[in-house]
Amino acid sequence: MLMMYAQGAFPMADEEGELEWYQPTTRAIIPLNDYNVPRSLKQFLRDSNFTYKYDNDFESVIRSCAERESTWISEDLITAYDGLINLGNLHTVEVYENEKLVGGLYGISFRGAFFGESMFSNVEQASKCALVKLLGKLKKNGFEILDVQFVTDHLQMFGAIEISFEEFKEKLLNAYSKEVLFQ
Repeated sequence: MLMMYAQGAFPMADEEGELEWYQPTTRAIIPLNDYNVPRSLKQFLRDSNFTYKYDNDFESVIRSCAERESTWISEDLITAYDGLINLGNLHTVEVYENEKLVGGLYGISFRGAFFGESMFSNVEQASKCALVKLLGKLKKNGFEILDVQFVTDHLQMFGAIEISFEEFKEKLLNAYSKEVLFQ
């Protein structure tokens, strides 16, 4: 599974729960040297009573991300993620309010690359705050690339851009030359 991520592929389950691997011809990334945090979100971060944890409650984050009317996160995929957790390659950013998990995200790290998989928010702004914390941690720890797969309005406000798969592969090779840790 980790080698598929390293090749630039990502998994998604279809409606029957069957896992498929995808390598779209374009890819979305958030440049770690040139991302944006909206001014209103910076203010919210300063004023909120959110607290943050990393890699504290993998299962709750992944299952919360899967709680949608239609989801690509199947039980088989959740089981497969256990192996990546045990290897130290799956990571979470968790947002708590009054000690209750209210938002977060998870993704896979491999050397200097981080592959963002999914996020959720049960309270307004929680997933955005998780992304800000992730961006800061990745930059501080020397990661080269944050793959977000597809550009959405939500991600575009942080500076997400679309690049060709060839350019993406070049960025991955550069990222793989670095040995960095998420911790």
